[in-house]
Amino acid sequence: MSAVDPATDLDVLPPFDFDPRTRVVFGSGTVRRLGELAKELGGTRVLFVTDPGIERAGHASNGISALADAGLDVSVFHDVEPNPTTDDVDRGLAVAKREGINLIVAVGGGSAMDCAKGINFLLTNGGQIKDYWGVGKATKPMLPLIAVPTTAGTGSEAQSFALIADARTHMKMACGDKKAACRVAILDPDLTLSMPNSVTAATGIDAISHALESHVTTKRNAISQLFSRRAWRLLAQAFPIVTSPKQVFAGSGNPQTSNGPAPTTLVAARGNMLLGAHLAGAAIENSMLGATHALANPLSAHFETQHGIAIAVMLPHVIRYNTPVVGKAYGRLAADLGLCSVDDPVAGELIATYVRRFATIAGLPSSLRECHVDRLKLPLMAEEAAKQWTGTFNPRPVDAKSLLELYEAAFDS
Repeated sequence: MSAVDPATDLDVLPPFDFDPRTRVVFGSGTVRRLGELAKELGGTRVLFVTDPGIERAGHASNGISALADAGLDVSVFHDVEPNPTTDDVDRGLAVAKREGINLIVAVGGGSAMDCAKGINFLLTNGGQIKDYWGVGKATKPMLPLIAVPTTAGTGSEAQSFALIADARTHMKMACGDKKAACRVAILDPDLTLSMPNSVTAATGIDAISHALESHVTTKRNAISQLFSRRAWRLLAQAFPIVTSPKQVFAGSGNPQTSNGPAPTTLVAARGNMLLGAHLAGAAIENSMLGATHALANPLSAHFETQHGIAIAVMLPHVIRYNTPVVGKAYGRLAADLGLCSVDDPVAGELIATYVRRFATIAGLPSSLRECHVDRLKLPLMAEEAAKQWTGTFNPRPVDAKSLLELYEAAFDS
């Protein structure tokens, strides 16, 4: 056996500055530690932010019980709508002020976590949400926040940004500040088992897009790519199991029929999705997103297209668009799944096809026509997408013309 030359196998990393702010507690049943962790942070009066769906699933009561058992006073705010607005934040703020809370817990999907962060901004720093649109505009310390995600999608628990829509204009405002980052994230896969298949699929595709986009943005770095690459492997392996229990993927990416995974396998796959979504969220925190999300937001604004569905339709086309400038980065991701070698020029196309297959198996639409999008609105949406912040980090520059071409490519695909 020949000796390995360390010089040829060594990964040479550029300098980086990594500032982790969130403690991660992962594993089945970890939601039961919520009270213990809240007390460690000095919490005595807790604002519990959630939504009606999470209450119906029983997850809210489990979290509230864990807090109450630890001797904490709990005030519940459950009036959170999907894609939270400034009105949602204002209603939650009123509860927080009335109850004199000193710690916030968010249990739910990205909407609950974004709303909780928004409440935290206003409770501690005053003003209106628009005052924090951008980065680093909070001047005072913020309350400790514990996030307990019940979907494997946004990775908001790993990010210091709150995405809040103006209730009047529907414009989404990204408010980022390191002080808004969660102090603790509890990742309990048991809480994701009750998700309907449609939600599992849409949020899962969103998480996959986070891994793929953050891996190639202009702000990518050694840490973000470490997170995004590991997230991609976890998500790509688990997504077919959690969305179609009677399907498993072979290494080639082709679905094969089986009798379905054992319950322990399904929980493990749910755990991989949850951790993958978190790592992809951490990658975003270090590298931002790209054109896929810029294209998705106008679709949601004009046609109420669910975010994950808009992502599923647009992502393959953006991957193909980006391949000429970041083909080798896609090659690493393709090689991680055994699809091709790192230097194979078809890697980008293979990744795009793989993502499209994910959407098909999950029963998601593959074209804008299927989403009932009005073709006449495409030029307007392209102009709006060109103004989206995320598009500025796309590895291949985009403008209204190129974004319109991507919408057109996705219309009948």
